[in-house]
Amino acid sequence: MKCIKVWLITIVIIVSLSFSCTTSIPPATPTPPTLPDPPSNSLKAAIVDQLYNLQPNQIFLNQAIQQLEGCGFDVELHQGDAVTVNLYRRLPGYGYDLIIFRAHSGLLAGSEGVINNTCLFTNETYTESRYIGEQLADQLAMARIDKNHPLVFSINDKFVTDAMEGEFDNTVIIMMGCSCLFLDDLAKAFVAKGASSYIAWGATVGLGYVDEATVYLLEELCGENLAIADAVENTMNTIGPDPQYGAKLKYYPQPSGDKALEQLIK
Repeated sequence: MKCIKVWLITIVIIVSLSFSCTTSIPPATPTPPTLPDPPSNSLKAAIVDQLYNLQPNQIFLNQAIQQLEGCGFDVELHQGDAVTVNLYRRLPGYGYDLIIFRAHSGLLAGSEGVINNTCLFTNETYTESRYIGEQLADQLAMARIDKNHPLVFSINDKFVTDAMEGEFDNTVIIMMGCSCLFLDDLAKAFVAKGASSYIAWGATVGLGYVDEATVYLLEELCGENLAIADAVENTMNTIGPDPQYGAKLKYYPQPSGDKALEQLIK
């Protein structure tokens, strides 16, 4: 996963069936008691795989789903072109207890070159004529992986706090993109929106590395039921920082580090 450039945009029948029978009716047989359906899992998780179109990894998805289901989560996937501005807008309303964002992200620099925003990519092609209110409110930016890829919309912390509908209910957020905890703006926004913990890397990451590291993190969180801080530490001790960019896994806020998933999502 390369470093990402982003630009801020300031303009921004009923069918009724009846049957008749002329044969004799056999003697009635006792009706067996109706058994209740088995209870469904009460926990919900989502994997938002914005990278699915260009850089799919079914092995990662299979392993991540296995870990989550083993921990009692029902898992839903949002992939490729389904990852839009409006999907992000509606995420709090889905009632997820845990969300994994396998998505490109980037750092936004202001007019003087100072980095002041973290942006999370969608797969929705950018156009000036859509989401005009959000663009005028500086909640959206246009972004692209590189010059060989089209411009897409990306969201920032203002979008999370002001444009997302509803509130998260102690949701744990895992960000797999680059530099999602280089700054804490996006982390603070998700927590202000009701997330209980936000886990992300502090610098650029390679995709092969972050897929592997995230599966290991889930094993520590789900399989071993470790607290956030211990799971992050074990992931760094075993998998290590990104071998090319040196990115390390971090979490926010610090008090969430003492709690395991089952405590955070209550």
